[in-house]
Amino acid sequence: MKLRQQLWSFLLALVLIGSVTTSFAHATSSDDDASAEETVNPEDLSPAELAEKLGLTFQTGTIVLPGDIATLQLPDTLKFLDGDQTKFVIEDVWGNPEGSGHLGMIVPADVGPFGEDGWGVIVSFDESGYISDEDAQSIDYNELLAKMRSMEKENNDARRAAGYESVHLEGWATPPHYDSETKKLHWAKELTFGDGAEASHVLNYNIRVLGRRGYLELNAVADILQLGQIEEAIPSVLTAVEFNDGHRYADFDPTKDRVAEYGIAALVLGGVAAKSGLLKGVFALLLAAKKLVVVGVLAVGGFISKLFGRKATG
Repeated sequence: MKLRQQLWSFLLALVLIGSVTTSFAHATSSDDDASAEETVNPEDLSPAELAEKLGLTFQTGTIVLPGDIATLQLPDTLKFLDGDQTKFVIEDVWGNPEGSGHLGMIVPADVGPFGEDGWGVIVSFDESGYISDEDAQSIDYNELLAKMRSMEKENNDARRAAGYESVHLEGWATPPHYDSETKKLHWAKELTFGDGAEASHVLNYNIRVLGRRGYLELNAVADILQLGQIEEAIPSVLTAVEFNDGHRYADFDPTKDRVAEYGIAALVLGGVAAKSGLLKGVFALLLAAKKLVVVGVLAVGGFISKLFGRKATG
């Protein structure tokens, strides 16, 4: 893919001189003095400058998602990366394994997905069928949290056996809330990766928008200290995304459309895989993906070290 080749050309250029964690190298245009180079400390690059160096192109305003299934109406405070660029950021910048199905990523307009204040909301669509919300008002989310925690030991044993650090669910950063009018569900978990002084705290904020044939999945990735920023942005994200005509929850046709075999509670647990027992909860999902996208958004210095040989946290 041409875009990925161009971006990788820049990334590979970062290792031309010195330590990759401390400097960038830029070849000069001088034919006489090939050794003349400009060294730039990564800390000196703003998130906007880094995004420009990487060739990222952001969209603003009204964005129709692939397949014409839904539309984003983004305010001035948010912007959007398309699916190809989102894949690049997730895999090549944040250091996560190859994946598919990403429709794009919503990021803050001022800093994007980079820097200490950067974060992203990754957008995808799960076409698993119409999900009944009949159980929404009867769910005991404290009981659901206890069930998720009860799965922790088994899943962490499996993670350690596979060579990965343990993951601990600290609790709800924001308890689940379902709006029966808009058919939108959102919640946030505080996760700890590792143990002791080296443990890292990660915010995993989830939004699900129910539709006719499945649901839009929006997952925010950030440091736990950014909870306030994320909570401030979530109302704008929630109101920005809507299914298009023919794909809305109200458009469901029981004579034609498939019905999912799980409800709202299973969505919080992890969707159809959790309902069927394939994942046995959210922590097995982390194991199956080896390094899922619940990594903290990386500062510039961390971005360099993660690119070359270091595993992403979580």
